[in-house]
Amino acid sequence: MSVYPLATDDVGPIIDRVIAVLRASGLVIETNTMSTILAGEHEAVLSALRDASVAAMASGSAVMTITLSNACPLPDQHA
Repeated sequence: MSVYPLATDDVGPIIDRVIAVLRASGLVIETNTMSTILAGEHEAVLSALRDASVAAMASGSAVMTITLSNACPLPDQHA
């Protein structure tokens, strides 16, 4: 999933808020510079995505993109 805050020059606080919400979900997450991978039970992932979108959009205009798959390998939990 990726979140793109709009109409702001300072995207850091919004992205940080979204990552904090995702970490609080208890799911396995892996972040990089352009996206975040979430791994877990389907309903838990959807719930975390909902909470993340609420957090992002509470700060202003934003776009969130997601790709759902049950065929990708899980992120390395020991990295």
